[in-house]
Amino acid sequence: MEYVISFVLVVLSALFSGLTLGLLSLDSNTLSRSAKHGNKDAIAVYPLRSKGNLLLTTLLLGNVAVNTALSIFLSGFASGLMAGLMATALIVVFGEIIPQAVISRKALWFGARTVWFTKAVIILFYPIAYPISWLLDYFLGSEMPTFYSKRELMEIISEHEDSDNSPIDADEERIVHGALQFSHMRAREVMTSAENVTLFDENQKLTDDFFEKINSCGFSRIPIFSGEETNIIGILYVKDLLIEDDDISINQTEEAFERSFLTVGGNDFLDVVLAKMLKRKQHLAIVKNKKGNFVGVISLEDIIEEILQQEIEDEDDYEYDLSSLR
Repeated sequence: MEYVISFVLVVLSALFSGLTLGLLSLDSNTLSRSAKHGNKDAIAVYPLRSKGNLLLTTLLLGNVAVNTALSIFLSGFASGLMAGLMATALIVVFGEIIPQAVISRKALWFGARTVWFTKAVIILFYPIAYPISWLLDYFLGSEMPTFYSKRELMEIISEHEDSDNSPIDADEERIVHGALQFSHMRAREVMTSAENVTLFDENQKLTDDFFEKINSCGFSRIPIFSGEETNIIGILYVKDLLIEDDDISINQTEEAFERSFLTVGGNDFLDVVLAKMLKRKQHLAIVKNKKGNFVGVISLEDIIEEILQQEIEDEDDYEYDLSSLR
């Protein structure tokens, strides 16, 4: 009979010890997200884990009570020194080390399958545990949620991609990294600088030579200047040239030339530029410096490429001599 009671007390000690480490190691925010996505184990454990101080107090009270009972019980049929050595060995090895090592590796799985035990213990120790947990909540406040910096999130994504147990692949890793980084980049870092931008004067005639140049550059939107190339006055929409008359100047077109255009600063962050483009429904923006001088253009494609971390190429992307288009 003594062995049976000792065994039961050691098992209870192991449960209290293992559950204390295992359940308290689970992040409540992570459990909440998993529960929302239908994880049955998270659904079972989250209500207990969300009351962290009550759970901690209950499990510690149970662990102390069981370990004390084990020491007292062993002293009843063994000498004081022998009882102390036996209790210490049983508690440390079988009541602490082994259960904590095992349960910590499968904390959610084990916690979900012993939730009935944990609830029963909470009810049993509630008169003592609740006042203590209330004081902890009052003086220490609720648990601090776990938040990650963007660099940490990127590292987490990389670790998942490297793991054979994760469904995240290299393309998803690249895109998530790009999405987390692009908002810190400025328009001047991504734009096509003014000296590399294809421009036309507003008085340019719609001649065969002009259309040949348009076809060569492969752009669907082209900035138009008046007088000096730094004086941008509008955007030419190439697709609308199909309905225009021949041999008229760009500023005489009815549909293709739009004088209203989006302007952004070279120091504007890409997320701000993207928001402006989406709001104005513009795919191209003229970039100006602090002095208001034209320094380049930035397209919606440029921003998407930064998010995707990959260049978007189409059938019109090939090398050509920009100077021949001036």
